[in-house]
Amino acid sequence: MIKMTALMSQMAAWVRSGAAVTAIILSSLAACGQAETPAPSTGRPVDVISVEESKLANEIQLSGEIQAENNVALAFRIGGRVAERPVNVGDRIAAGQLIARLDPQTEQNALTAAKAALSAARGEVSTTRSAFDRQEQLMAQGFTTRPRFDQALQARNTAESGLEDAEAQVELARDRLGFTELRSSTAGVVTARSAEPGEVVQPGQAIVQLAREDGRDAVFNLPARFLEQQDEDPVIRVALADDRSVAAVGRVRETTAQADPVTRTFEVRVSLQDPPEAMRLGSTVIGTIELFSPAVIAVPASALTRVGQSPAMWIVDPATSTVSLRTVDILRFDPDRVIISRGLDPDDVIVTGGIQALHPGQLVAPLRTRPAAAEGQRAGAISHFE
Repeated sequence: MIKMTALMSQMAAWVRSGAAVTAIILSSLAACGQAETPAPSTGRPVDVISVEESKLANEIQLSGEIQAENNVALAFRIGGRVAERPVNVGDRIAAGQLIARLDPQTEQNALTAAKAALSAARGEVSTTRSAFDRQEQLMAQGFTTRPRFDQALQARNTAESGLEDAEAQVELARDRLGFTELRSSTAGVVTARSAEPGEVVQPGQAIVQLAREDGRDAVFNLPARFLEQQDEDPVIRVALADDRSVAAVGRVRETTAQADPVTRTFEVRVSLQDPPEAMRLGSTVIGTIELFSPAVIAVPASALTRVGQSPAMWIVDPATSTVSLRTVDILRFDPDRVIISRGLDPDDVIVTGGIQALHPGQLVAPLRTRPAAAEGQRAGAISHFE
């Protein structure tokens, strides 16, 4: 009896321990079921930008010199021997100032002869007019013939014509005497001389070269590739090479139509607005101009990856927030960005941060940053000295 009671107590203990084990197992299974249930995902956070087209500004620096806007070659209207040339290269000339003088003796003699001919013509006119007046009175009284009257009339008319010719010859001789003095019609600076006193010159032969003071140009020689990028009316900043604080601005006034046969460059004249006095003729200057490229797409270098041997970028689909790889063509590499020539379109959203752990079709959480490029973004400075 005692053994039976002990056996039943042991079996009850086994039952109680089995129930506890069962409870522990069920609790573990419930915990495992809860761990295996996935939580909703919000995607991998990545930095993205919206692609924009922009124009890259290249700052070009060119060396040139200051020249007069207009150069005038002063010459005599008549030929003769140079008797005097009181100006030299570098002299400042005022309007009306004497530049050179020819020997006036020949022209003075011609004027004297013309005046003598004028006096003779006046005497002839007086004689023929008196003869005509007499014939006119006789004709009215019937004491002369028609042929004589007509002859007197013709003689008077011829004498009057001769008088007009003599007066014109005197004016011409007086003008030629005045032409023996060469005077400047404008203010300027003498830049060259072509005749010396005692030399015989021909009509139209340049005696001095005068740079007018009514305007100054900065003259540069540009390669053809710069002209192709030039805006219609660019503003150019011009400064002295040895003192950049002395500066002025100007616009292109003239561009030669044909390249120089030796340098293969085109001469560009920039008309300066209110140039300072320190910008003297012949001064060396530096011209700065910004040239803009056609519209391109610039993206941060961190967005670049590869598909095999081809450059590529991760593109975000705005509708599904998933990414895909797209190959691109690279125009050039800059220190902190990449210029894309083909493969991206404006408003494309590309990944710029966190590209190392992406795979096609992956869900991402875009974190937008600043735009990829700004209008007129500077690409760098290029110096070109002739």
